[in-house]
Amino acid sequence: MFTGIVEELGEVVRITQTAGDSALVAVRGPLVTSDARHGDSIAVNGVCLTVVDVSDGTFTADVMGETLRRSALGALRAGDPVNLERAAALNSRLGGHLVQGHVDGVGEVVAREPAAQWETVRFRLPAALARYVVEKGSITVDGVSLTVAGVGSDWFTVGLIPTTLKLTTLGARRVGDPVNLEVDVLAKYVERLLGARLADPAAPDAAPDAAPHGGLPDAGPLGEVA
Repeated sequence: MFTGIVEELGEVVRITQTAGDSALVAVRGPLVTSDARHGDSIAVNGVCLTVVDVSDGTFTADVMGETLRRSALGALRAGDPVNLERAAALNSRLGGHLVQGHVDGVGEVVAREPAAQWETVRFRLPAALARYVVEKGSITVDGVSLTVAGVGSDWFTVGLIPTTLKLTTLGARRVGDPVNLEVDVLAKYVERLLGARLADPAAPDAAPDAAPHGGLPDAGPLGEVA
């Protein structure tokens, strides 16, 4: 579990193709590797990856082909900057919101509007995700917890403060760039619970397994977990 507060702007060192369509990714991040061990979880642009090895400020992680295809990680190249966050500890402050590191879909930057002290950025998102995004709600973009400023049928906007622009990859994202999106998991749980109650109003405490699937029809959770 993460909070969407980026700890460090890391760098992809190399991506090595392994058996099948999976890959071994090496990422430089002196801060997040300072206490990292084999099996720990680190979010890379919002995707939870499991540490395989740590050496000289660089960690490696296996990435499944499914994750490469259905997240923006598949577009990464050596030298690319990435947002990094270690898994949250139980005694840490929840500065952002509850983030699982399971990407729900890939969005796209469609517009940027600079202002005096911030920048408004509009993203396109898959239509199936729009129902989980609400004005003033939370959404994770490339691992960054953001507050939704506006939302439409297939888009949403956020306001980025100078710190976010400077210390995360979002400051350099251009129109057309893909981004990883994770909607607020609470919205998906509420949808599933309400779906069960509407399906059988006489049995509001029906077992979860009997409830109709209220999740996404075409986008499952992604990311390796420890």
